[in-house]
Amino acid sequence: MSIPQNILDTPIEYVKGIGPSRGETFRKELNIHTVYDLLFTYPFRYIDRTTFHAIKDLHADGDNIQLKGTLISLEKIKGKNNRNRIQAMFKDSSGFLELVWFQGVTWIDQTLTPGQDYIIFGKVSIFGGKKTMAHPEMELLSDAGTNLSRTFDPVYPSTEKMDAKGLDSKFRRKVIKSILQTITEADIKETLPQYVIDKLRICTSMQSIQWIHFPENENQKQLATNRIKFEEFFYVQIRLLQSKIYRKHKFKSAPFTTIGPLFNTFYNTKLPFELTKAQKNVIREIRSDMGTNTQMNRLLQGDVGSGKTIVALLCMLIAIDNGFQACIMAPTEILAQQHFDNVSQLVVDMPVEVAFLSGSIKGKKREKIIQDLRDGKINIIVGTHALIEPNIIFQQLGLAIVDEQHRFGVAQRASLWKKNNDLAPHVLVMTATPIPRTLAMTIYGDLDVSVIDELPPGRKEIQTIHKYESARPQLLQFMHSEIAKGRQIYVVYPLIEESEKLDLQNLQDGYERLLQYFPLPDYQISVVHGRMKAKDKDWEMQRFINKTTQIMVATTVIEVGVNVPNASVMIIENTERFGLSQLHQLRGRVGRGADQSYCILMSDYKLSKEGKERIATMVRTNNGFEIAEADLRLRGPGDIQGTRQSGVLDFKLLQIGQDKTIMDAARNIALRIIDDDPNLERDIHINIKNQVAKLRIKNRDWGRIS
Repeated sequence: MSIPQNILDTPIEYVKGIGPSRGETFRKELNIHTVYDLLFTYPFRYIDRTTFHAIKDLHADGDNIQLKGTLISLEKIKGKNNRNRIQAMFKDSSGFLELVWFQGVTWIDQTLTPGQDYIIFGKVSIFGGKKTMAHPEMELLSDAGTNLSRTFDPVYPSTEKMDAKGLDSKFRRKVIKSILQTITEADIKETLPQYVIDKLRICTSMQSIQWIHFPENENQKQLATNRIKFEEFFYVQIRLLQSKIYRKHKFKSAPFTTIGPLFNTFYNTKLPFELTKAQKNVIREIRSDMGTNTQMNRLLQGDVGSGKTIVALLCMLIAIDNGFQACIMAPTEILAQQHFDNVSQLVVDMPVEVAFLSGSIKGKKREKIIQDLRDGKINIIVGTHALIEPNIIFQQLGLAIVDEQHRFGVAQRASLWKKNNDLAPHVLVMTATPIPRTLAMTIYGDLDVSVIDELPPGRKEIQTIHKYESARPQLLQFMHSEIAKGRQIYVVYPLIEESEKLDLQNLQDGYERLLQYFPLPDYQISVVHGRMKAKDKDWEMQRFINKTTQIMVATTVIEVGVNVPNASVMIIENTERFGLSQLHQLRGRVGRGADQSYCILMSDYKLSKEGKERIATMVRTNNGFEIAEADLRLRGPGDIQGTRQSGVLDFKLLQIGQDKTIMDAARNIALRIIDDDPNLERDIHINIKNQVAKLRIKNRDWGRIS
């Protein structure tokens, strides 16, 4: 083996006490290959050794606690099947505590001495009314020395195989302590400029590593945690901002300088309703972007029903007025078809050719669409991922709109806007999932973000009501009365992978129960779930859209993509099993017509504290951004659509829902540095440049969002 230049690069098996076999376990179980990986795998909690408790104050709360006192008796007891145990009595000035060992009996019997003072550590349980501690850690008070100020013992992530090989937290504490005694600041190089450290009053890289593993007090633990959190987010922002600059320089687009007859005609005579202030602001932002030869890369956020389609159409008319084509790509055929129908309706009697393309369009019809697109006869094409197939060639694509972008992979989105050989199209990605600002700047830090944060006037607010199972008869009665008015109803069941069979059975049982109250042939019910074939699912959905069926029983497959203005009731079964953002998306399926709409949340009586808070939030507000903030706080970012594939949420310590102050500070400093020194060429930023290079090698590219 060649000797590593830095101790941190030492393979894990060469660390004293580890060796090849244990080293392999570290690699396989925790992806720890080097000393660096070991040091930068942080504790997930600490055992507080700084406090001594009194026996009289103890209760069985599951926490490890520390006591100081005297071992007053020790007895070996013979049990059944020759299984011995050790029973001991321990006391301090406030009372008595029974100690018991079922393993290592001989060693314990030989090691511990009654009459001696000890420090003991473990969990207390109450057995037969007695306070008991099983298998406590024991340390002679005399061995602890005169300085009894203890530390926070780190607890590390582990697995059964790790523990079986003796690689538990106790072993890793010993190894890491030994490593930290041998390394210096030359090994743990500073990654931030001194002026940033001074400005924020944060600890150094070296201090953060020492204190995150072995803090002497709460203050050190907090300083180390905050420093690491800051750095985690800071480097994500640096790389996203650099990616944004790179893309602006590399990809040039045609400037749309003309606001022509199509846009003006539609805006002045064909708008179905007055645009909201938020819509007008967003259009101004997009027009400004598309007016330059720098490729627009903008995210358009808007709650369900906020009017993103109108904004998208006006932008496409600008592209056409400037001699270019536009496209909308949607994740499902039904959603794409709805976009096509809406756009076609809106531009009727205008000289705008709109076409639709999906996998289901075959033969000569497909060939004609492809040829017309190539010849420039089609102005707007709406479709599914069929639009990115290699044989789909535009005469000149000027604007690419991607709807519900989280449903598409990075490569898919990229291939769409690489359709032009010379000039890249401007890109607008749309989502109906409201994303909190803190999360948006994490995932989409290299995109410009526009938000439509108000609904069109005259829209009736959906009434959200929470009911328990006892209200089922009244609910069925209400469903009958809504159907009698000519309305339609969704009934949605959860579908979770772990309990898929049971969930599908619940859906089937619910469907059969509804048939009893809504019998054929007077009533028709659609059933839709993700296990169905695509054509069967689409057929059932189409029946509901066409008003052939009055009720749709479904799983969350209808969360995105079905627009039925006639549907006025959304019933969500087992509400406690849904996340807030998911509930809000489902609620957005109704309230699209002029009628009063309702969302009814059915739940079990037994609700967790979090479950109660989710339901209370849904009943209290219809504001998607408020709901998204609450969801982020309650469940973290992983459940918000699109975050899993973004590649930027695998932080070790940073919590996006809780660390807003740290994130804002990191974002602001990153912005100032990149504005001042985009390529990090100044001497003062050499630490940042080196760290970016190191992270680029070590991790995936955070910047490839679109």
